[in-house]
Amino acid sequence: MSTAQENLEYAAEEAPRLEWAEHAPDVYKAMIRLDSVAKRGLDPKLYELVKIRASQLNHCAFCLDMHTKDALAAGESVERIVQLSAWQESRHFYTEKELAAIELTEAVTVLTEGFVPDEVYEKAAKHFDEAELSQLVAAIAVINAWNRFGVTFRKTPGHYQPGQYR
Repeated sequence: MSTAQENLEYAAEEAPRLEWAEHAPDVYKAMIRLDSVAKRGLDPKLYELVKIRASQLNHCAFCLDMHTKDALAAGESVERIVQLSAWQESRHFYTEKELAAIELTEAVTVLTEGFVPDEVYEKAAKHFDEAELSQLVAAIAVINAWNRFGVTFRKTPGHYQPGQYR
């Protein structure tokens, strides 16, 4: 006797359009180096929340898979990861510092107005010293660049293991 679960047929997994790192290895290596220095001095959980939120906004499935797994490996809770896409309604799951970082992530990621609003920047500046704020913006910029590679080349999610690219 078969169960309903056994009869489910999932959509076929799509292959990436291009393995860009193989064709632009120097760019890939530079991105890895940039990523490693951008996160210096940032709390690992905060760093992963920022990467997850930018990846949600950019619809990068590969990066969502990667950074969700890395966040869990860093000790982040499933509940806070799940609530991140609705952080404005779930503010009580995050510290004021985390909220400032998440809001800044959105402002830097979605530049439809052409700038980061003063109130968003000022809120972040209250919670992060200048060096930390510089690192945070660098981390946001780097994940946005990674998202562009992932989305453009349709990197396939689901196979990443925590810490795989470190």
